[in-house]
Amino acid sequence: MSEVFDPKTIIDKNNLAYSRSEVMTDNTLSYCPGCGHGTAHRILAEVIGEAGLQDKTIGVCPVGCSVLMYNFMNIDMQQAAHGRAPAVATAIKRLLPDRFVFTYQGDGDLAAIGTAETIHACNRGENILIVFVNNGIYGMTGGQMAPTTLPGMKSSTSPHGRDVKIMGNPLKMTDIVATLPGTFYVTRQSVHTPAAVRKTKKAIRKAVEYQLADKGTCFIEIVSNCPSGWKMTPVESNRWMEEHMFPYYPLGDLKVPQE
Repeated sequence: MSEVFDPKTIIDKNNLAYSRSEVMTDNTLSYCPGCGHGTAHRILAEVIGEAGLQDKTIGVCPVGCSVLMYNFMNIDMQQAAHGRAPAVATAIKRLLPDRFVFTYQGDGDLAAIGTAETIHACNRGENILIVFVNNGIYGMTGGQMAPTTLPGMKSSTSPHGRDVKIMGNPLKMTDIVATLPGTFYVTRQSVHTPAAVRKTKKAIRKAVEYQLADKGTCFIEIVSNCPSGWKMTPVESNRWMEEHMFPYYPLGDLKVPQE
């Protein structure tokens, strides 16, 4: 990586295997047991801290489980109306171009009511990072079917499974934005294993560097589980995600810079 992430600032002086990021608050995470949001928060906080950007970062969260982030990260945060985070982030970045600006959104928010804002921000190439947590369901409001719900997948509003003839096909937002000229780096990752966490953290580091270099929109999808919405234990939900979500939403880079 570049000088933004000097190894001396990443490796603890006492060679500790792990220390809590100062970018995280002392509040106890209130997410359901096994949820991927807490891990996603932690690695975002670590990257922001390692880059020395804590006092120059502005996060934008809309409605849904993602809105709880302001309780857990010690950075400037702005709440947006449902689906409008990319529009709000656009305004913030244009007014304060020296800030690192990111949105943190769920699939019900970004891929449903926020489809237009997402597509147009990416198409314009706004110099922001969009973090998209996809668990295939509306997690906070009762487990309703989302645009990303898999074919045949049950939810509170599709109790017999998603019928694509009636309800349409799942929307692969990450694949769509990867085709837009304004996006610079687009990837799909996860946080369910230590190896997956390392890959996602590496992706976020890249996104920070690209934004600081004014390269355009970076888009990181994190395929996650929702044990409560899926009505599974955390272990069962991770297994189900590997067996069903990953084949439909395969992990890996979709658009990388041409070196």
